[in-house]
Amino acid sequence: MFTGIIHGLGEIASLDKNSGECRLTLRPLFALEDIADGESIAVNGACLSVERHGREDVTLYASRETLKRTTLGRLTAGRLVNLERALAVGDRLGGHLVSGHVDCLARLRELRPAGLSLACRLTFPEEYGPEVIPKGSVALDGVSLTVNECGRDFLTVNVIPDTQKRTIVRWWRPGDHIHMETDMIGKYVRRLLERRGSRPAGSDGLSREFMLENGFL
Repeated sequence: MFTGIIHGLGEIASLDKNSGECRLTLRPLFALEDIADGESIAVNGACLSVERHGREDVTLYASRETLKRTTLGRLTAGRLVNLERALAVGDRLGGHLVSGHVDCLARLRELRPAGLSLACRLTFPEEYGPEVIPKGSVALDGVSLTVNECGRDFLTVNVIPDTQKRTIVRWWRPGDHIHMETDMIGKYVRRLLERRGSRPAGSDGLSREFMLENGFL
């Protein structure tokens, strides 16, 4: 579990691609203390597991499914990425609950100054539209951001100066594909409503079986 508050940047050292999978070795550009093999790190918002680590680098594994849903396989040596370590019990939840499972690729359509902030407009597959609401949360390349406006297949966000300074957002350009994860709570609400809507007419859907099936009992 993550929060969308980026801890720092990492530099891609190498990518070892094999049979549709990939191992990424990167050099954190900040103090990555007490790292342990097997722990989770979000790379541009995609949760990956540390396979091995040294004093100056870490190697993480990306499966075929991860590469299908993300742009990680297109990275090249020298590229910078956003890094966030998994949330520890007792940590401040400065952003929002982020699973590290990228839902889709959004396309950056517009990028313009808005005072000292950057105003960004992105489009995405419309099937994810019901999970995006005004003033709700979205993770873009792992960064927790507030949705300003949205429609069936687009959203806008403002990126403040401090976030620009700490993340790869400052290198975004129109046309780029951006990792997008919609709000976790919104996904569950949508799923429950869809399942309830499929019940026979006259049923409120709140049977014991329904509650057990969806983890409430």
